[in-house]
Amino acid sequence: MWQAPESVKVGGVGTDGRVRSYGGKTAGERAAERRARLVTATVDVLAEQGEARTTMTAICATAGLTERYFYESFAGLDDALLAALESVCDEIAQTAVATLETAEGTPDARLHAVMASFVDLVVRSPAKIRVAVIHSSANPRLRARRHELVGMFADLVAREAAALYGEDAWPPEQARIHGLVYIAGFAELVASWLTGDVSMSSDELVETAVVLFASLSRRAD
Repeated sequence: MWQAPESVKVGGVGTDGRVRSYGGKTAGERAAERRARLVTATVDVLAEQGEARTTMTAICATAGLTERYFYESFAGLDDALLAALESVCDEIAQTAVATLETAEGTPDARLHAVMASFVDLVVRSPAKIRVAVIHSSANPRLRARRHELVGMFADLVAREAAALYGEDAWPPEQARIHGLVYIAGFAELVASWLTGDVSMSSDELVETAVVLFASLSRRAD
């Protein structure tokens, strides 16, 4: 059977010491792409099937990759589930921060823009949000990471509230407590909306998010 010479093997290091690529991509770049496919597949399978039926086989089938590549990226199934949760939460945080950085107008107008961008993500990618607000408590490792992520989002809420409202915002310690209440409560509301337990339009969800954030983050006159 023909084998590529050592100097041109896919993603290998040739005899001249240089890292080789295939199709213009190095082995590291292709491995990163495979990992991203597996994370996306994990999100989709977890959102559709639930944690009990999310298996390595199902993830690999959805990603169109073999088990060999699964273990290239993850030590086991729990690692893939954690990566899926963290990927979704990173996207949520990045969307919120990017919107705040570009939104203009009054604090309420900027806040409305942020909440609208989040609800748009919910509508466009419900599987991702299901992972974040419904399936993130599926097992002990996910629950522990969810707890940490809720705290991180509470810190984000406190920081952004200070930026939006200035002296009208709560002091840092109280702001974080209110941020915890907001994140936990709003996550439950979104979960109920996704499962149909709460009936409202996407515009109503945005307005509710704005009212809740403002009431918890801004001190009354």
